Amino acid sequence: MTISQLTGSPRPPAPASAAGDAASAELNYDSFLKLLIASMKNQDPTKPNDPAETMSQLASFSNVEQSIKLNEKLESLLAVSSAGQAGMLLNKTVSTLQGDVSGIVKSVEMTPNGLFVVLEDGKRLSVNDGLRIS
Repeated sequence: MTISQLTGSPRPPAPASAAGDAASAELNYDSFLKLLIASMKNQDPTKPNDPAETMSQLASFSNVEQSIKLNEKLESLLAVSSAGQAGMLLNKTVSTLQGDVSGIVKSVEMTPNGLFVVLEDGKRLSVNDGLRIS
């Protein structure tokens, strides 16, 4: 089975908040390192910064950064899985759960708004709303 009929981007774009969170986290992580260096340069020799607390903060920022990267990888894995499952709908008869629209799937579209099937008569059905496949 080929998925050459699959249209749209192979991976739905990440939600703006996820992309914004990644950029924001990167800025915060870099900012934290700059602040850490500045505080070490300007610390009071009679009251040095607590190294355990500094390392704890550094580890926390590192964990947040790793979590964001893991979420991005999981999103791309989910998109690949969805594309594979969508390809299996080609040439299958689908209908809405209400049964008011049905037809044979001609192509599949992955858009930022979700996954859609295009029937032979040109109608588009959202897979997210639920479909009956036969």
